[in-house]
Order: sequence, then C-alpha cells, then structure tokens
Amino acid sequence: MIKKVKKTNSNNSQINTGILVLENKKIFKGIGIGFQGEATGEVCFNTSLTGYQEIISDPSYAGQIINFTFPHIGNVGTNREDFESDKIWTKGVIFNSEITSPSNYRSFQHLDAWLKKNKIVGITGLDTRSLTNFIRDKGAPKGTIAFSKKGKFNINRLTNSTIKWSGLKNLDLAEKVSTQKNYIWRGLKTWKKEYGYKKNNQNLFHVVAIDYGIKKNILRYFSDFKCKVTVVSCKTPAEKILSLKPNGVFLSNGPGDPAATGKYAIKIIKNLIQKKMPLFGICLGHQILALSLGGKTKKMKLGHRGANHPVKNLINDKVEITSQNHGFEVVKENLPNNIQITHKSLFDNSIEGIKLKNKPVFSVQYHPESNPGPQDSVYLFQEFINNMKKNAKKKRS
Repeated sequence: MIKKVKKTNSNNSQINTGILVLENKKIFKGIGIGFQGEATGEVCFNTSLTGYQEIISDPSYAGQIINFTFPHIGNVGTNREDFESDKIWTKGVIFNSEITSPSNYRSFQHLDAWLKKNKIVGITGLDTRSLTNFIRDKGAPKGTIAFSKKGKFNINRLTNSTIKWSGLKNLDLAEKVSTQKNYIWRGLKTWKKEYGYKKNNQNLFHVVAIDYGIKKNILRYFSDFKCKVTVVSCKTPAEKILSLKPNGVFLSNGPGDPAATGKYAIKIIKNLIQKKMPLFGICLGHQILALSLGGKTKKMKLGHRGANHPVKNLINDKVEITSQNHGFEVVKENLPNNIQITHKSLFDNSIEGIKLKNKPVFSVQYHPESNPGPQDSVYLFQEFINNMKKNAKKKRS
C-alpha cells in the first residue's frame, strides 16, 4: 500500500527573509537574495525587458532601489563586459520571480553571487506589480530594503531609517560617484559579437567628459567615432578643462538633484559656453546645461526608467524609441528665448532635448548610447562630431 504524500504550499512554508518598508509604513515581503544587510533609498521601477546588469551598474541609480517590472531577471547571469561602472552604486533590487540557473554563453557568474560580491541587497518573490501600481499612484517613495536569513526584522527601526533619510531632492550625488582622479579612456569601442571590445587607434578629436556618473558605453561610442576622451571630475574648473585643449566637452549622466549639483557645475559650464566650446549633454548633463542657460528643473512624480520610451524629434518630425533613467526634468515655463526645445516625450510631453540657438551647444534627456533594440539616437554623437569639426575650421580660418 502506497501512502499519499500530503502537499505543502512552498510559499507559505518558506520564511520571508526579505522585506521592503516604505515611508508610509507599507510593507512588502519576499525572499532575500544578494547581500545580507539593509539599505535605504528611493524606490523606483524600471520597465526594461533586458539589460539588467547594465541597469544595476549604472551610477545614475545611486541612492535608489530598483523594482524590475519584467519578471525574469537574472536568467542570463552576469558577464565580465556589460558593466557601466567599476563600482556599483545602486542601493537595492527587487525581482518578481526566483532567479533561474544562468543560460548564456557569456555568463561567468550567477546574478545572486554577483549581488553578494557587490554588496547589493535584493528581494525576490515580491509582488512587483502591486509595488509598481503603488508607485504610479503615490509617486516614488523612500524605502528600506533588508535581507536576513533568520527572517527577523525590527520594523520600527527600518521605518525610522526610511523616514529619517533626506530623499533625493536637494541631494548632490554626482560628487560622490564622480572620478576622484582624471584619466584618459582606454579607447575601447562598443561590443561586437565577433570581436568583443576592439580598441580605437585613431584620435581625430579630443573630448573632455565631465563625470557626473558617466556610463562606460558613452565612452565606447566616442571611441567608435574616433575620439580620444579625457574624463575629469565634476568639480574640475573650466580653466583646467580648457588647458587640456579639447575640441568639445561632454556633460555626462549622473544621479541626484541637478539643482544641488548645479551649485558648482553651473559656473563651470557657463565659462565653457562663453568660450564657444561645443557642448553635448546627456540626462543629468542635459538638466545642468538647462540650469546654466537660465532654465529650471523639478522632481518628477515617477520619473522615466525603461527602454521603450517614445520621443519625438521636433526638428525632423521623427519618433525615436529611447532608453531613459531620470527622476528630474527641465521645466518648460520661463525657458530663455535663446533655447530651442528639440525633443519631447510622447508619454507626458516633457522636454527631452534642447539646443542653444546661436552656439554649438545641445543636450538630450534620454540615453542615445543605450540602443534599446533600434539605434535611433546614435546620430546625436555624429551631431556633436560635426559641431567639433565646424568649430575647428573656424579656429583655423
């Protein structure tokens, strides 16, 4: 006689070793992964279907806990090449489903082990749809994420940690993530399946990149366009930048409140504009450029984070599918007359690009180097190259 085995509900029998506590005392429970510990930050969601390693390693996520809306995160593991930064600044990660065994020829480490190594606290098995709906209704909240194998948490202490945290508004994080020592980029180009990262050996132009939290793939694109890139810290004076004799200056992406970073960045950028230096800004660089030109910025309720954002180019009347990651925006009202709005979001009509009418200065809110499938926005790098060419001709004539 065969005895029937009584079925158990694995979800009910499993200890909740991970927890997320929001500032309004709302609690989400799941299974802890990655680094055992706790971290406080702003809870946001990202709608991308792929590229989780690049997302987590993006310095723009400093001070944030990322809730991934796509359920299957981690199934291709992690590799040695798809890093956007040498140091991971993301506070925590939240996944819907358990991480499966990696299945990809480039994988060298399970995502869970990679999170442990980089001291990132994570939760899986959490109702990410419910959390996403909450953020959409209430805005991005402050939260504390924690992982303990014993499953014991001091809710009051975690709540107090969340409430006491200042939040991203008025917080300058660019100074924290920026390089402490100026360096020349190694010249590696964007990754190709047959060759990996090839080196650029032609330096037709010299770009100085101001590092507010720069992504490596931006540097790779400059190498694709045969540029030498010198990366400098976010507080480098304009005089020092000009002494490097660049053909153009790039204003990078980065985390935090642009108004807070602008307290020292605006003066630098104004001086560069006065010298008629070609400028190109992305994300935080776009916002700080707008501030330097007399515009204003504000914190968004949700922000834009994903790889499926439609943006309309108002100059050629074409639509681009873009990758985005920002929680602040340039305000339309009271923009100076010498600023032309070049791009707008088709989600909420917010400003996605600007240019100065009488000088070779422009910026976009989104990430043209991320290529979320199509390469719709790579032309922006070419536009910057063309501006540097024209400026070089004027100096020679």
